Amino acid sequence: MIVNSSQNIQSSNPVGTSSTKRVNGVARSNIDSEDKQAEKAQKQENDAVLRQLRARDREVRAHEAAHAAAGGSLVRGGPSFTFQTGPDGRTYAVGGEVRLDVSPVSSDPQATLSKASQIRAAALAPANPSPQDMRVAANANQMAARARVDLAVQRREEAELEQNQKITDEVSSSADTEAESVPFDDSSSFQLSAADRSNSLQSNEPPAAAISNFMATAQTEPVPVLFNQFA
Repeated sequence: MIVNSSQNIQSSNPVGTSSTKRVNGVARSNIDSEDKQAEKAQKQENDAVLRQLRARDREVRAHEAAHAAAGGSLVRGGPSFTFQTGPDGRTYAVGGEVRLDVSPVSSDPQATLSKASQIRAAALAPANPSPQDMRVAANANQMAARARVDLAVQRREEAELEQNQKITDEVSSSADTEAESVPFDDSSSFQLSAADRSNSLQSNEPPAAAISNFMATAQTEPVPVLFNQFA
C-alpha cells in the first residue's frame, strides 16, 4: 500500500539518515574546494608579493651601492635602507639612501669644479636615477658653473699680478743697469762756472784787494734811492 509503502519509505529513510548525510557531504566538499581555491589564490598573491619584494630589494641595494662606489671619499653615510616585511616573515629593502658631502671647497674653485663633477657622477651612477638623484646632479651642475666663473676671475687676477710684477722687475733691472753704466770720476764731480770761480777767487783775495774791488763795483753799479715824501 501506499500507506505501507509510505511507512516503508519512512522506515527506510528516517530523518537525519543517508539523504541528509549526502547533502552535508556535498556542502563540506564545496567548502573544502572553496578553501583550497582561497588558499591557492592567497599563495599566488603571496608569491607575487615576494617576487616584487625580492626584485625591489636587489634593485635598491644595487642602486645605493652604485651611489657609494661613485661617491668615494665624498660619502658621509650609508648605504642605509628602509625595510618591509614580506609574507614569508623576512625583511626586504624597499628604499635606501647614501649621504654625500656636496659643499664647495672654500677658496679653491679648481677643487670645487672637480668635486662637482664627482657629485654629479655619484648622483647619476645608478641605472635608473631617482628624482632626488636628478636634483642632486642639477645642483652639482650649478656648483660647477659658479666654480668656473670663480676660476676665471682667479686666473685673471693672477695674470694681472704676474704682469705687474714683471713690469716692476723690468723697471728695477733697468735702473740698476743705468746706475752701473755711469762712471764716477772725482776730478769731474764738481765743475764750477766762471762766475763761481770768480767769486771763489775773490773770496780768497787779500782784504785790501777785496775792498778795492768792492769800491770799484759800487762806483759802476747804480745805488738804489729811497724816496720819502715826508722828508
